[in-house]
Amino acid sequence: MSILPLIEGYYMRMMDAYFAHKPQPTPPVSVLKACRLIAHRGEHDNRMVLENSLAAFQRAADAGLWGIELDVRWTRDLVPVVFHDPDLNRLFSRSERIDRLTFRQLRACAEPIPSLTEVVERFGKRLHLMIEIKRGEWSDIRNQSRTLREALAPLRPVVDYHLMVLDPSIMAPLSGLAPSCMIAIAYHWPYRLSRWVLEHRWGGLATHYSMLRRTLIRRHHTHGQGVGCAFPASRNSLFRELNRGVDFIFSNCAGRLQKMLVEALIQAQLHCPSGQTVCLKDENFTSSNTR
Repeated sequence: MSILPLIEGYYMRMMDAYFAHKPQPTPPVSVLKACRLIAHRGEHDNRMVLENSLAAFQRAADAGLWGIELDVRWTRDLVPVVFHDPDLNRLFSRSERIDRLTFRQLRACAEPIPSLTEVVERFGKRLHLMIEIKRGEWSDIRNQSRTLREALAPLRPVVDYHLMVLDPSIMAPLSGLAPSCMIAIAYHWPYRLSRWVLEHRWGGLATHYSMLRRTLIRRHHTHGQGVGCAFPASRNSLFRELNRGVDFIFSNCAGRLQKMLVEALIQAQLHCPSGQTVCLKDENFTSSNTR
């Protein structure tokens, strides 16, 4: 492992430990009920359940989460598939690249990798899909645009899905996609990318919660854009982001945070003034999450 991921991992653990011990007020009931928790690559452990797999997404649905984050690449025969890495090495100990295999070949050597169409058919409109388009070679941009649009055709942009990228230039060759459904991911300090998103009227911006400032949240809200953060890992860090008005919360432990939301709502119900009730059967907190 290179030194940069080690530094980044240490930084995130340090931030998680700090904010986990920094008390936060419980958000209002309306904020708790509107929370949009998103399972980063689904609910997975990469031992029993692999990331970006149908099983990981099913676990997210069973947990009652609002959405899932998934990564998309294209096979050699231009099938959009859900996988993070350019090759199979990390998860399958194989050297093949995704873009050098046909979908049939990919399915033969890495069966858990689903196509985007399979994910849409099974989880579209049940879970909100946050789809990150990974950087890769545009070998046939017209047909890659077409297959992406065809896979997403049953869904409504913004309502049912968003597209996400680390670099906005990745989206430039793709056609027929509404800017309002696109979210830019700021890997580090977000202000330069924030200005780009505002200028091009994209749907919003996402970054690590420790990089996110209230002024930036207010700026995007003023322009009708959403703000997402990654990756709260504790009750206090989750409540901090909800209290700051963050719209989308990506987490590697979203299922655990979801349980904390339900517990907080139950406590709010117990302390409601006489004659008032808190409905716990909100769409964010049911196991089926039919939306």
